[in-house]
Amino acid sequence: MVKRVGKGTIVFENAPVIAASAAVVGKKEGEGPLKDRFDLVIDDSRCGEDTYEAAESSLQREAARLAMEKCGKRPDDFDCVFAGDLLNQCVASGFGLRDFGIPYLGQYGACSTMAQALAVGAVFVESGAAANALCVTSSHFCSAERQYRFPLEYGAVRTPTAQWTVTGAGACALTAAGSGIRIRSAAIGRITDLDVTDANNMGAAMAPAVGIIEPYPAGSGRLLHQKSRGKEFFPPGKYF
Repeated sequence: MVKRVGKGTIVFENAPVIAASAAVVGKKEGEGPLKDRFDLVIDDSRCGEDTYEAAESSLQREAARLAMEKCGKRPDDFDCVFAGDLLNQCVASGFGLRDFGIPYLGQYGACSTMAQALAVGAVFVESGAAANALCVTSSHFCSAERQYRFPLEYGAVRTPTAQWTVTGAGACALTAAGSGIRIRSAAIGRITDLDVTDANNMGAAMAPAVGIIEPYPAGSGRLLHQKSRGKEFFPPGKYF
């Protein structure tokens, strides 16, 4: 049973289970501090494909396959897949997951796509609309550069402070029962314009998503703000 608390929080009485999860990443991510946490590290940035976009689809397909394998289920066992990426029309997801034949609902939330997919998937599982749901997301540094900044072929010089989009994909299998981490609630944020006007500073634009504290009761949350060289990134105040 789904219960609403305040304007933006959903509580799941039966708490759907994340029965399995998988993460597939590229070479750079595999060299980082989380390297031992990933299921698979792929050294070839093209994953054997002709384009970076196709490579991203390959990453997503492999993450989904591993998650299903881990929980002992096949594509036919899933009633819905909620998936998204950073590309136009979520093309990486569409081409990456089409061969599984699972009913598909595309998601787009940029950095919050997996959280959004899990929230929507949990609603489906909790309500009985789906016995099992698959949640998947991906990004690829090279395809994101072509989409949002400068194609690598352009040869633009990157500043030391430029953000670096992850090359990788993650997948979670949601079930109504079983053992594992449970999703007990989901909070849906509001649209807030913090006047970030630098189109290239995507980190500043998205940082508030992890800067909200004390969200209960609704309306009392405080936004953590940062200062750099005397200039505030975000004005202090209440945004939740």
